[in-house]
Amino acid sequence: MKRTTARSQRRKAPRISRPVVASKHIPKKGVPAASKPARRRSAPKKTAPITVTPELRRRALRVFDGLKEAYPDARCELDFTNALEALVATILAAQCTDARVNMVTPALFKKYPTARDYLNADDEVFKDEIRSTGFFNNKTRAIKTAAKILVEEFSGEMPRTMENLLKLPGVGRKTANVILANIYGIPGVVVDTHMLRLSNRIGFSVQRDADKVEQDMMAIFPESTWIKLSHFIPWHGRRCCTARNPNCNGCPVADDCPKLIE
Repeated sequence: MKRTTARSQRRKAPRISRPVVASKHIPKKGVPAASKPARRRSAPKKTAPITVTPELRRRALRVFDGLKEAYPDARCELDFTNALEALVATILAAQCTDARVNMVTPALFKKYPTARDYLNADDEVFKDEIRSTGFFNNKTRAIKTAAKILVEEFSGEMPRTMENLLKLPGVGRKTANVILANIYGIPGVVVDTHMLRLSNRIGFSVQRDADKVEQDMMAIFPESTWIKLSHFIPWHGRRCCTARNPNCNGCPVADDCPKLIE
């Protein structure tokens, strides 16, 4: 009988596999470790503003006249009668259809006729009242904070300048231009999703930033057209030049659309 020694037991013992761990390079003494070069992030592509030429302005006026003929009744499709109502309606319209907002606002406008009324509204009750417009927590916060600033800084009255309107939470240049144009008659270009899309599609801007599109449109179109243009473009965007499957055959300005001319 063969004797089993501790040494032979050690030889026959099964080897236990160990997980492979990536080894780190340890530099020799006095030699600095080679640092891995940081990945360079490409700078955001800068888009040059569109070149405004006499021909571009003439084409812009033809487009304006074509839209005017096609949509003579075009107007802001949010319902409101004063600046405070316009503020509330436009805040509620974020990520929501105008039709849905118009179903919610009549009761709101009747219940909360002043900024102080919105400020004193019960948060949970107000959230329920605007719930169907979506993002009701953020919208409640924006409306009530705006109401607080109106009461404390503007004696409850709506500002009449872009600078002061932009101090209100939930108010960007789009909302401010809606209020200034539709309530106070101060010209401005309202850049909503339709204006953003169609300005690029019809060749009046190559920008994706709303503020830059606003500047392009104001540079191309006469100031006297800005308010009406801000009505015509959304109507055209909803009824004909939709984001998907635009009705190019029925487009009233097809002769001046670069996408079709090409």
